[in-house]
Amino acid sequence: MKATKIYSGDHTWYMFGRDPEKVEGIIDTNQYMVYTGERALLLDPGGIEVFAPMLTAILDYITLEEITDIFASHQDPDIISSLGLWEQALPRARLYTPWLWEGFIRHFGSRNIEFVPVPDEGGEIDLGRITLEMIPAHYLHASGNFHVYDPEAKILMSGDVGAALEPEGAPMYVEDFNEHVPKMKMFHQRWMPSNRAKKDWIDRVRQLDVEIMAPQHGRLFRGDDVRRFLDWFEALDVGVAVNQY
Repeated sequence: MKATKIYSGDHTWYMFGRDPEKVEGIIDTNQYMVYTGERALLLDPGGIEVFAPMLTAILDYITLEEITDIFASHQDPDIISSLGLWEQALPRARLYTPWLWEGFIRHFGSRNIEFVPVPDEGGEIDLGRITLEMIPAHYLHASGNFHVYDPEAKILMSGDVGAALEPEGAPMYVEDFNEHVPKMKMFHQRWMPSNRAKKDWIDRVRQLDVEIMAPQHGRLFRGDDVRRFLDWFEALDVGVAVNQY
């Protein structure tokens, strides 16, 4: 699994993903880690099938003892079915996740990890040197869902919003927004169920200073492409099936 540094300042953001050895038929995912030099937070750490390569990649940068926190934006298996294995490796870590999904996420083999249920209005993750904001993103696509904003790095980890389905070997960042649109359109129209929820999220994000938008699948957006995505998403009619049955 490839690890790439996407921000370096008083703390560091890493992206893990684009695993060339993943099982065929499993959707590729982006996992993220924020490291302060003393503590680390794993963001949507992945499915059970990527636990071993994810752990190996992380240990190139930090020790297990430094991982104190995990964040799960929602309940999908591709982002958090590895929880039972992380719990064994990190017995003292805590998990931030929407309150709505605790009883479901525990089905992924969790017994003892400390759950921090996030209320619908969001909250903060205090890592000592920095504080990250959990931004409500309900119904995009899960009914309880959050994204994570770092006001210092100006990074928004946007979960499934901004996701694209692409073949292996795609670049890390969007290079031509118009060319990238067809890779996103079906995913957003089918998986995002509510235009009202979409507008609420866009209104929130437009108030943030975002230089990098980092989704769970596909390429990252940076600079003006963040604005281009918000404009495109705002105009897109979601909650429709692409194929009519």
